[in-house]
Amino acid sequence: MSDTPHGSDRRYDPEAEHAFPDGPVNAVIETLQTDEEVLAYLEAQNVNPVSRMGYNDHGTKHVEIVRDAALRLYDLLKAGGVEFNGALGQGLEEADEAVVVALAATLHDIGHVVHRHDHPYYSIPLAADVLDRILGAADRYDVGEAVRLKSEVLHAILCHHTEETPLTLEAGVVRVADGLDMERGRSRIPYEEGGRGINTISSRAITSVSLRAGENVPVMVEIEMVDAAGVYQVDELLKHKLRASGIEDDVRIVAINTHDDDGLVERIEM
Repeated sequence: MSDTPHGSDRRYDPEAEHAFPDGPVNAVIETLQTDEEVLAYLEAQNVNPVSRMGYNDHGTKHVEIVRDAALRLYDLLKAGGVEFNGALGQGLEEADEAVVVALAATLHDIGHVVHRHDHPYYSIPLAADVLDRILGAADRYDVGEAVRLKSEVLHAILCHHTEETPLTLEAGVVRVADGLDMERGRSRIPYEEGGRGINTISSRAITSVSLRAGENVPVMVEIEMVDAAGVYQVDELLKHKLRASGIEDDVRIVAINTHDDDGLVERIEM
């Protein structure tokens, strides 16, 4: 993903264009990237969906991409004047908005260790335990603040892949960021093992996804594909994630088919 490289270990850079109050989120990201329990979950959560069920990657790489995309979305929306309502609605600080986003993006899929089906619901108790430990060890939050922050993270986790409507923009950002992991690298494991389902084939058609400031909206998502099969990722998956996310009016998606001999698809905008 342009601007947020696949598999990057980048910190949330306070000097980057459009970055907003970031001290707490940098500390949280550092913890998440070194915490043994979190890292173990990120590896274990790939077994059921990928190894046993043939779905695309839902492990460490997926989480890194989603977290980077979510923070980039957050930055662009903030730069565009969008006001978030999750952390502030709980009486927390503006800097905690990015903390909610980073934590939820990292822990959103750990329920896969139980089962792929209904995994957001299984993620809630597992993430709650991890959050209790991480937030309890942080010097920044007292008990009440930790509870409020935890509630916002769990809400975002629940809403990332269910029919539950996100009630905060932080949750909406995580939901949409999850759908932005669609480049062909995500289908590597099932494709190499013989998987040829629509998720795998359509993922292999997407060559790049980039996020930048739009001209008339805060966020422009540009998607390049080399085959019409990529339309499934955009129209069926990402469009579904964007709908009722709370940020649908602030994000424009342009998908371009750069190589299709049949000329079935050239450009899709939404």
